Amino acid sequence: MNSCLYLVATPIGNLEDITLRALRILKEVDIIAAEDTRQTVKLLNHYDIKKPMISYHEHNKKSKGEEIIKLLMEGKTVALVSDAGMPSISDPGEDLVRSCVEKEIEVVPIPGPSASLTALSISGLSTSRFVFEGFLPVKGKERKDILIKLSNEEKTIILYEAPHRLLNTLKDLREIMGNRKISISRELTKKYEETIRCDLDEAIKEFSSRNIKGEFVLILEGKSPEDIEEEKKQIWADISIKDHIMMHMDKGLSKKEAVALVAKERGISKREVYNISIEI
Repeated sequence: MNSCLYLVATPIGNLEDITLRALRILKEVDIIAAEDTRQTVKLLNHYDIKKPMISYHEHNKKSKGEEIIKLLMEGKTVALVSDAGMPSISDPGEDLVRSCVEKEIEVVPIPGPSASLTALSISGLSTSRFVFEGFLPVKGKERKDILIKLSNEEKTIILYEAPHRLLNTLKDLREIMGNRKISISRELTKKYEETIRCDLDEAIKEFSSRNIKGEFVLILEGKSPEDIEEEKKQIWADISIKDHIMMHMDKGLSKKEAVALVAKERGISKREVYNISIEI
């Protein structure tokens, strides 16, 4: 094997959810860089894999990242694994990959389980277009700003959340985004795997009375077309269609251009706007 960083996806729960290729790579590389060596050794022992390991996580990523790069530059092969799923997704492996790219070190993905896509696939919500936000900021202005921005997202939204913050996050989503549909998955592929499909009001009620355990994936409905159209109407509720047309014409648009823009901004037909424009 030539010098290379392998990003090896590991099971998100059930140890059988690992590919034959992933097992081969873990057996062949020189070193395994693990987010938590205590967690990874359980997987390695299960498949009787004996390899030297190095710890690489959020709190030591700078020093250990430099050490791993040095090993790669010396011709070693390294497999990077997270505690579960695909490394470098909401994970410090992102920084290591960037360093490898900058130094023209080969990076090869070994795909496998993903908590986000697993939860999305069983959510019952739209899977054709989605955005992945990962973990929200814990609190403060940054958190609120991101939630406000996401509130206007039409695509399905994927979030990760820890058990001790789940209820607060559900309440924040309800406050800023309204009562949307949500699918909440926990302990995916494990013994106590569970998915709850409901709306945010029902979710808050459910988890207010629970002893909340497990890691969660939240799949949230995007903004509905009906809500978007209603907002368009509310924005221009205090100005008449005639004044709206004239406002755009005063900015240099032709009447035809102004009619088309007003229809788009209000979410109404061009014919309706055109009929009023005759008076101008």
